Amino acid sequence: MAVTGRKPKPAGQAVTRHKQIHDWVEIPNVPYRSAPKLPERQPGGAAWPAQTKRWWRVISSMPHCVLWAEADWVFAEHTARLVAAFDAGELRLATEIRNREKLLGTTVDFRRDLRIRYVDAAPTEAPGVTNLDDYRNL
Repeated sequence: MAVTGRKPKPAGQAVTRHKQIHDWVEIPNVPYRSAPKLPERQPGGAAWPAQTKRWWRVISSMPHCVLWAEADWVFAEHTARLVAAFDAGELRLATEIRNREKLLGTTVDFRRDLRIRYVDAAPTEAPGVTNLDDYRNL
């Protein structure tokens, strides 16, 4: 899921002038609704902390989850186990959780590193109505 190479420089500062190999992935800014549910209980039978359930609800509804394969969901579930341990007081896991959240693209900065950009969803048109913009400047 991660893209190799350095982050893109601002326009006009690029050293190379050729087209970049990896372009931005534009995702409609619509919450993802088809995520798998978090298992009823953690391995070992413990209940999930409320903060971990909240974390899962936020992570699993990010618009770019539409790109995830089964392996990405397994990775996210394993990360949820670490978040549950962190919420239970194991603060030493903070760095690992941050590293995993970077790979999952949980923040604007992390999504920029993955070259994922949210775009506004295209407005839906009423069926049977002609869009006059299609006929301008003919």
